[in-house]
Amino acid sequence: MKYITEDFVKSVIRPREQETNKNHYGRVLAICGSIGYTGAAYFSAQASVKTGSGVVTLAVPDFIYSIIASKLNEPVIQPIKCNSSGQFCLDSFDELKNLADHADAVLIGCGLSRSDEIDKLVHKLVLSLSCPIVLDADGINAFSGHIDLLSKSNAQIILTPHNGEFKRLSGLESSVENAMKFSQSTGTIVLLKGHRTNVLSPAKCHFRNTTGNAGMAKGGSGDVLSGIILSLIGQGLSPFDAACAGAWIHGAAGDLCAKCIGQYSMTPSDILHALSKVLLDVVGC
Repeated sequence: MKYITEDFVKSVIRPREQETNKNHYGRVLAICGSIGYTGAAYFSAQASVKTGSGVVTLAVPDFIYSIIASKLNEPVIQPIKCNSSGQFCLDSFDELKNLADHADAVLIGCGLSRSDEIDKLVHKLVLSLSCPIVLDADGINAFSGHIDLLSKSNAQIILTPHNGEFKRLSGLESSVENAMKFSQSTGTIVLLKGHRTNVLSPAKCHFRNTTGNAGMAKGGSGDVLSGIILSLIGQGLSPFDAACAGAWIHGAAGDLCAKCIGQYSMTPSDILHALSKVLLDVVGC
């Protein structure tokens, strides 16, 4: 086991070159949101923007487009056909696949909600894509009972479960040992969230994070983390390095919030806004 430290993050995230444009910093796609869960879509997309992505596209069910569009200025927001419940459906596939084919990395899951149709849509997307995929929340839940599909994908998949999601997905008690076995058997990278988040790879790499605090245990915090990881992959980090660096940056932003306003009152919005200070301190620009 190795520890994720500030030195590690500095070694994988470099200062930006002067002669560059948005195309040098990745085009990423977040497939997120449903009625009642607009915040998840907001946090994931805005976190990718704040972490430095060149172009962030957020695909949302068209029922919630006006809500999301009123909150976000920087991401490109794409309304996608949905069902009468305001959720993505199998008829959403062609539009989503077209967007994903132009992305360097894709995030699926934040605020999707649960249904058999969403599960089938997520399966179809994951099996059809070749760029790295971050699966969070309902993107992970879609594979409960279908973990065999994960190893059939041509994409490098990063899973970001908390303890309950891991147990539901794998059928195993949540532990580092079981997460390592799951990573190896499915060929996925597993970022097992907790007080000291662990990142495990099929190659038996095990890194443990050194940042973060209990004030981050609030709905929306994980969506911020997923957006950070998505952004770092889009900017050229390997999926494993992006998962490790993303966990540290996310935790460091949470620690800054805890220091300034306290663990009880800090919110995912505060973590989002603290990313700028963390990146400035670590990367220097």
